[in-house]
Parts: sequence; structure tokens; C-alpha cells
Amino acid sequence: MNLAQRLGFVKDTKLVMIHGDDAGLSHSENRATIQTLQFGMVNSYSIMVPCPWFYEMAVFAKNNPRYDYGVHLTLTCEWQYYKFGPMLPATEIPSLVDENGHFFKKREMLAMNATIEDVEKELNAQIQGALRMGLRPTHLDSHMYSVGARHDFFEVYKKLGEKYGLPVMINGQLLEMGGLDPEKYIQESDFLVDQVYYGTFERFKSAGLNDYYAEVFENLVCGLNIILIHPAFDDHEMKGITVDHPNFGSAWRQIDFDFFTNEANRSKLVANNIRPITWGEIGKAMKKGRL
Repeated sequence: MNLAQRLGFVKDTKLVMIHGDDAGLSHSENRATIQTLQFGMVNSYSIMVPCPWFYEMAVFAKNNPRYDYGVHLTLTCEWQYYKFGPMLPATEIPSLVDENGHFFKKREMLAMNATIEDVEKELNAQIQGALRMGLRPTHLDSHMYSVGARHDFFEVYKKLGEKYGLPVMINGQLLEMGGLDPEKYIQESDFLVDQVYYGTFERFKSAGLNDYYAEVFENLVCGLNIILIHPAFDDHEMKGITVDHPNFGSAWRQIDFDFFTNEANRSKLVANNIRPITWGEIGKAMKKGRL
């Protein structure tokens, strides 16, 4: 049986999760994420525990447990002037931070400097930080898929999923983006997302993100599809955070918000016989031994 069948659907079912990354990054990101959950098509999101606006999103998550959310494990900070660092004191995990105590900007810098002991300690601390707040995450995923920057990072990522009894987002495209060969490092026993979709800078530059997302709806594969978006507003806060970083910048995030709160676009799900699914549903199926 394929994944859809094991989840109780007919063989050719197209399952989709529209997933909002980066909740907790900023107030703008939080407001947009909440609105896409309440009024749009987003049916799952993940929270960045080390970020300044984590507390606001954690309170929302606690007060609104019907929405599916995970921990967006974070080891990098890509912004020019907006900085954050680890949950643990920098003296406890010195290999994860720059000279100012902030996360490195790029996966390559992380891979070059980090010890596996520090990675495991910090990622565990982030999950523990979410649990201390009373959160009950449905899954683990990774900011910039930094867990794919080195094979030992990836193994820690999977190990944490087992430790906390949570599914982790594993997909060959994402692993390759992180820098690892999927054929070499994905095991037969790993739970795989069939297809992950996310916008590219080339499509953004050509004003084609709306067309791209419409094409995704038309071409979903049978099985599990995840569309990764980053909803926020093109306001002063996000412009300041994403200055000199148009890739996933404030204008891009506004497009994500607009497309996935548009009722005409929601109708495309029905027209293409697409069935939404959440990590919570997947986790329950795993615990029942169906996956």
C-alpha cells in the first residue's frame, strides 16, 4: 500500500499540508501566520523557539490547540541586522555561535564550526523550551534545513524525533538543499514526505510566485505533498528584518500571505480533489503502526 492507503484513503489520493514556517521570528510573522490559520489555507505551522517573538506565538499555540504546530529547530540566523542565538548560554555550546554569540548566517559556516555534541544539546534545549511553555508539538522540522548540513546533524535530528515520539520532516529535496546526498543518507525505515514545494528566488524575481503556487495545485503527486510558505507582512518590521535579503524577504512573505488567504485559490483544492492533512494525523497513524 502507498502512504495514502496506509492513512486510510484510496490509492490515488493527493494529500497536502500547507505549512507555515518561521512562526516566532517576528510580530509580523506571527500575525500573518495566525491569520492564515484562521482565515486561509495553512493547516500546520512550526515555531522558532530561540527567536524574540517566540513567547507570543507560544501563547497562541497553547490557547488554540486545534491548530497543528511543531518545533522549527534553529541553528542559523540568516539576517543582516536582526540577530538571535541559542537557547543555551553561548559558553555551553561555543561551536554554534559567532564572536557576538549569534548563530552563523549560513549552513556552510555551521557545518564547518559546529561539534555534534553542541548541536544535540542545543536542539534538545529548544524542544525542552517548548515543552516547558506547555506546548504539545506534533512534529519537528528544521530552519533552512540546517540539519542536512552534515550527516551527523541529520542523525541527531532523527534521534530527537525518536526520543520525543514525534515525526520529523524528511525529504530528499530538502536534504539535497542542505548539502547531503539523499540516496546515501535516507534509510528505508525513514518516514518520507513524497514531495515538498517551495518558491524559488528565480520565480520571485520574475513576479511568478502566484503562478508557481497555482501550478503546484495542478500538479500534486498522489501521496503526501507539503507546500512550505513563510507568511508575513511587507511592513516596516519585516522590511527591517529582511533588509538586503530579498530571498524570502518581506515582499515574498506578503505574496505567501495573500495567495494562501485568497478564497479563489482555496477553491483549487476542491477542484483538484486535494485532501488536506496535518502532522498530527500522521503522528497518530505512526503510533498505531500504520506507517
